[in-house]
Amino acid sequence: MTYSTLLALDLGTTTGWALRNRHGLILSGSQSFKPQRFEGGGMRFLRFTRWLETILLSEPRPRRVAFEEVRRHAGVDAAHAYGGFLGTLTAICEQYAIPYQGVPVGTIKRHATGKGNASKDLVISAIRALGHNPTDDNEADALALLHWAIQQEPTMHA
Repeated sequence: MTYSTLLALDLGTTTGWALRNRHGLILSGSQSFKPQRFEGGGMRFLRFTRWLETILLSEPRPRRVAFEEVRRHAGVDAAHAYGGFLGTLTAICEQYAIPYQGVPVGTIKRHATGKGNASKDLVISAIRALGHNPTDDNEADALALLHWAIQQEPTMHA
């Protein structure tokens, strides 16, 4: 059986990612885009762009991208960073005609744990129960989102 490739992202300075390839194998991790010493403020977005294009332009290309849609941030810096990553993601997806969808945090948590306001630890535990071993909450969130997105697909895979 061949599956459609699917990428799930938990956008942020440390971006969690999960990818289901065409064989149904799930790969995941987290990638840091923390500003480095002596870098200008836009460099994190250029590094994010290069990283994302590497994934999106690999063969086979992801057929769809899902990202965690955050409505509230702990601070102004987090909100600005999220906005930059989101703008970059959506522009790249538009450029390469890859459909994308934002999914509210509560929807992802409810799918993974049964509780829309679940703690990070509860989400990590739920993802571990599915057989994954996330290194941090960002990777766990991306995996939870990927499992939500997979469940939204029709039963026949192309």
